[in-house]
Amino acid sequence: MSSPFPKTVDKVKGVEILAPIPDNAKHIFNIEALGLIATLHRNFNGKRKELLANRKKQQQLRDSGKLPDFLPETEYIRNDQTWTGPPLAKGLEDRRVEITGPTDRKMVINALNSGVATYMADFEDSLTPAWKNLVDGQVNLYDGVRKNLTFEQGSKKYKLNLDPGRHIPTLIVRPRGWHLLEKHLLVDGEPVSGGIFDFALYFYNNAFETIKQGFGPYFYLPKMEHHLEAKLWNDIFCFSQDYIGMRRGTIRGSVLIETLPAAFQMDEIIYQLRQHIGGLNCGRWDYIFSYIKSLRNHPEFILPDRSQVTMSAPFMSSYVKLLVNTCHKRQVHALGGMAAQIPIKDDEARNKAALENVAKDKLREVNAGCDSCWVAHPALVPVVLKVFNEHMKGPNQINVPPKVPYTPVTARDLLSPYVPDAKITEQGIRANCIIGLSYIEAWLRNIGCVPINYLMEDAATAEVSRTQLWQWVTHGAKTDKGEVITKAYVSKLLSEEFSKLEKAAKPGNKFKQALDYFKPEGLGEKYSDFVTTLIYDDITTIGRSINAEKL
Repeated sequence: MSSPFPKTVDKVKGVEILAPIPDNAKHIFNIEALGLIATLHRNFNGKRKELLANRKKQQQLRDSGKLPDFLPETEYIRNDQTWTGPPLAKGLEDRRVEITGPTDRKMVINALNSGVATYMADFEDSLTPAWKNLVDGQVNLYDGVRKNLTFEQGSKKYKLNLDPGRHIPTLIVRPRGWHLLEKHLLVDGEPVSGGIFDFALYFYNNAFETIKQGFGPYFYLPKMEHHLEAKLWNDIFCFSQDYIGMRRGTIRGSVLIETLPAAFQMDEIIYQLRQHIGGLNCGRWDYIFSYIKSLRNHPEFILPDRSQVTMSAPFMSSYVKLLVNTCHKRQVHALGGMAAQIPIKDDEARNKAALENVAKDKLREVNAGCDSCWVAHPALVPVVLKVFNEHMKGPNQINVPPKVPYTPVTARDLLSPYVPDAKITEQGIRANCIIGLSYIEAWLRNIGCVPINYLMEDAATAEVSRTQLWQWVTHGAKTDKGEVITKAYVSKLLSEEFSKLEKAAKPGNKFKQALDYFKPEGLGEKYSDFVTTLIYDDITTIGRSINAEKL
């Protein structure tokens, strides 16, 4: 299948764009920005591929019985108490509540009007990387940095609240992870890294303007599994700042610790980025996904229903405890996790109970020493701000003594699958079927952030859903009723939930296609590293037209 659009061969030698650039985005795709993308690709894509190959080698070692542990070769970094991260950057001193979400125009306006400290504009888990979404996102952030953002939807008009004295959140951009490609832009005939594409377009077009606006070019860095992956980002930061004549250290990168291997390398990740580090974040849903994925060959690490794997589970609380201690020892922010609840408008009692649970969760985080937390919806901001304002009197807790004296976290603490009163239920299996199918179906329609049962679900929760089913079927786990979780059993429940979802959906839905992708994974017939890479070709404008050898 060939592309329906003619190639745009830019004046930058070797750059080909395989999708249309709308008139309102031509200023984003300027010669200089494309030149930076091409230069970064030529200098760093080889190392990116090498690091991705190393992930596979490490997974093979784990599959064969070598469990994750702290690295002996970097013990000197962990033991050296003399080094720290940089001074806190302007606009990042106080991050007590951060809102996250995709980069569509209405979302960007609502997030910047929400009264939080910072806004993470997401090109990763909550955004389907369809070309239109990516291009619109870059345009919206360009306008958002310059506070020139309006949007009309029917009779409704949205604009930034620029009243005197009103705080506009500091903008932080999350580019895609190292494993994702951007197939619409080729350099020397090869697709570029999605992360390099997202970073370079935003950085080149906005870096100096962010300084004028009182903050800086700030980023959240996802999905890393090794400290050398953080070094790659640091090398790209240094190169890019030199490229545009910006002082090194102006960029700040906050790292999501959302993979199990990275949990054993927190000191090392901060060290590799120590000129640019903004903090470490507790990426809870991706962390659970990575825990199952990393240890999937070992039946002793089976986890119960997702709803039971809360942050109070010992192996999860140990991960937070280690993160907070590591960050504060290195004088950087320990960034808390996500509150994914959305308002239950038609049930006041349920909504009140949900908000009370959010408050309890955030109280746990602030008492654990976290300097911030995430919310997915503006309605949660007052609830969460109240908790942090009452229990964190300064802009952060970096130099506040912990409420409970720190005791070392061991490898056993991080690996233990213990969850109090753990059980797998038929309802838990059905919930995974519903979330997995619903999210993939929406993703195939170019929607990357989906409300399901009053929770805002993104790619991370879909990954947990299909990986849990794979784990339970593969190892023959049992439900609380003693039912062995077989392919036939899951297939039956999956078919029932698929039928309900398809029947209730609007015409033109993509549930059948979603089932085709999800079923082999959920039944343990195959295991893909990421569901997003599995289905990416279906949302590109070029489909599978690029020669596979170039990928």
